Amino acid sequence: MDGTGTQDDPWQLTTAPGSSSYEMYDLAAMLRERGDWVPLGAADEKKPAPEGSVEARGRAEDNPVGGWYGRRNGYRGRFGMYLPPLLEALGLVELEHHPRNNRVRAI
Repeated sequence: MDGTGTQDDPWQLTTAPGSSSYEMYDLAAMLRERGDWVPLGAADEKKPAPEGSVEARGRAEDNPVGGWYGRRNGYRGRFGMYLPPLLEALGLVELEHHPRNNRVRAI
């Protein structure tokens, strides 16, 4: 994986079939700033994201991409579901694994 995952040097990734490439910015920086547990708040795009959650950050106009992560209508949302496990696998965050209401925090 190329890049460091920051806004200035995003991760350069490719979809599994290799048909599309995309950049990903690091949520870990926001979690380090918060310094505590943050709820995931995963929700599809038709449902509101809980305030202060990872999902709300993924939709916020002041995030690194200026709004929604994901470009295709119907395929946006669930930022809070899919990005935290990647950060956990990279050793950047601690993630809860309960049936519901999970939280994440920077290590």
